[in-house]
Amino acid sequence: MSQPEPLIRLVDELQRLPGIGRKSAQRLAFHILRATREDAERLCEAVRDMKEKVAHCSVCNSITDVDPCPYCSDEGRDRRVICVVEEAQNVSVIEKTREFRGTFHVLMGAISPLQGIGPDELKIKGLLARVQAGTVAEVILATNPNVEGEATAIYLARLLKPLGVRVTRIAMGVPVGSDLEYADEVTMNKALEGRREV
Repeated sequence: MSQPEPLIRLVDELQRLPGIGRKSAQRLAFHILRATREDAERLCEAVRDMKEKVAHCSVCNSITDVDPCPYCSDEGRDRRVICVVEEAQNVSVIEKTREFRGTFHVLMGAISPLQGIGPDELKIKGLLARVQAGTVAEVILATNPNVEGEATAIYLARLLKPLGVRVTRIAMGVPVGSDLEYADEVTMNKALEGRREV
């Protein structure tokens, strides 16, 4: 006996979410089916609200429900420092450290020729405009420590250095809490390059 068409459609839609396979999608769909009508309506309303009210900041491209975003409109932040990240969710990771008080710039991806993503597909022009305004002293490149992130960082450094701004890259290496025996040679090399005096 086949399942009802609306249930099949919901499973298909849930399965399109990242990290959700067929079984997880079915589990979620049956959970929603068992939920009260009010719970299901709240879920629908939350998704609709998010799509209608959340957008990208016109300055840094971070996600926000006000424009400019709270990071860009916060007068207490150091506007002389911009931390460049690949995706909006990377901003919250840096914010959790409670150490960074500068501003952000979200590229909306990384250079990846194999996926057809070149520099023109990224939000680089806005970053260059912010630096060319003359108030930025340092740009921190916090792209991911993978091939695409490294390529993006190198490309940005070549564009930014001639503008007279200090360009730095986040340190990479052995993660806290891991054992050296599990570090590959690239990770170990980066850890040695980024060593500091104690």
